[in-house]
Amino acid sequence: MKNILMCDPNISEGRNSKVIEEITNSIIRTGGIKILEVLPDEDHHRTVYAYLGEKEDVVQATKNMAELAFEMIDMQTHKGDHPRLGALDVVPFIPVGKTEMPEAVAAAKEFGRFVGDKGIPVYYYEDAATSPERKNLVNIRKGQYEGLAEKIEDPRWAPDEGPAEFIPETGAVMIGARIPLVAFNVNLNTTDLSVAKAIADALRHSRGGFRYVRAIALRLKEKNQVQVSMNLTNYTRTPPSIVMESIRAQAQRYGVNIAGAELVGPVPLAFMEDIMANYLHVHNFSIDQFIETSLID
Repeated sequence: MKNILMCDPNISEGRNSKVIEEITNSIIRTGGIKILEVLPDEDHHRTVYAYLGEKEDVVQATKNMAELAFEMIDMQTHKGDHPRLGALDVVPFIPVGKTEMPEAVAAAKEFGRFVGDKGIPVYYYEDAATSPERKNLVNIRKGQYEGLAEKIEDPRWAPDEGPAEFIPETGAVMIGARIPLVAFNVNLNTTDLSVAKAIADALRHSRGGFRYVRAIALRLKEKNQVQVSMNLTNYTRTPPSIVMESIRAQAQRYGVNIAGAELVGPVPLAFMEDIMANYLHVHNFSIDQFIETSLID
């Protein structure tokens, strides 16, 4: 059985279409790679990639795109609404199908050594983390790019690879191995950011909310709306339907309606089981009932 991995790198560029296109082409040129999505966001000033292939091809494609990202993105001029630590901000490797997590960890460590050898600080997170406090991406990113120069001098936050010094042009890279997460955003039909912040606080596990939800509030200037932007780190333990209904109920308290929702990047088929059970009320549903699953080895 082939070791198939997915990679979901996020770059700190969502506005320059030429840069995004060139980085995309560097992934495609690797060969053996299937690009699932390229999602630029001007408000976040960030582009999320999703691609998969055999382990060796995925690692090589990620090396190719990293080299170009470091060359073309200068963090010294970057301004965006989404939290970030570097030009190539976060790079998770995700096992697909029967591939096991140790293969994703090995890919993360190989890529991390590559980045570190280029003189760029690297932090490992989730299943690739070198200590419990680094498992959570939020802990590593705290302070963001603007606080990195001070943070990196603290021995407790010495990088796992690369120099323990602030590189203004590139910042640092967070590299991990994890199960598939669901990037789930809900837009609210208001310009009042305090409403989105209150809802995000209520959802966030660190503030007493759902165990597997990370949430922040963002302003969507182009849409004249605000957004509750979330990562559902274990959608089987904290189902998206429960999260959505919680947001709906809290928004109503403020007299605000949900304007829409979006899924950023691909989601596992198993994600649909929750939708079937809790919105369509189809119980005992199995993903094997999807016709397309018969085509998957």
